[in-house]
Amino acid sequence: MEVSNKGILESLLFVAGDEGLSLSQISRVMEITEDEAEELLEELNGEYSSSNRGIHILQMAGVYQLATKKDCSDYLKKLVESPGVQGLSQAALETLAIIAYKQPITRAEIEDIRGVKTERPLHTLVSKGLIKDVGRAEGAGRAYLYGTSKEFLDYFGLNTLDELPELKEEQDSFEDGDADLFFGNMNNRD
Repeated sequence: MEVSNKGILESLLFVAGDEGLSLSQISRVMEITEDEAEELLEELNGEYSSSNRGIHILQMAGVYQLATKKDCSDYLKKLVESPGVQGLSQAALETLAIIAYKQPITRAEIEDIRGVKTERPLHTLVSKGLIKDVGRAEGAGRAYLYGTSKEFLDYFGLNTLDELPELKEEQDSFEDGDADLFFGNMNNRD
């Protein structure tokens, strides 16, 4: 089954997400002219507008992106504001605090600090986009190094990592509630 140009364009816009795509990017990837790309965008957006679909194509700052329609905003708010959807476990918060202050850091180093396995909290944090693989450690095994992402900064309302609260000098480990640095922001989101 061959995918239509509209289907290809729709998938490209979906994958591009918030960054969107310019006409030149669309035409280059799809191997069509910019005029053809613009015509496809108009046709696809026309289909979204004439139906009861929940999305449309938005043009901002010279890029095109898929966006939800304002008519759906009440439902989107319910999803975002529903308790438990955005929450993190104590283990995930502790792991996130360690990564934020000690990055780049390997899983083994995190486990040394926490004293327990961190595979599941790491998976949760990666899946939520709060941390990412930032390279490989030197030496045997070349373990993954983890660091925080842009989403981490956005989630906690920070512009840079320099805005993280300072740790007290006498604290050498992340025990006894050091993850509490994040609880204030987490609890405010529920």
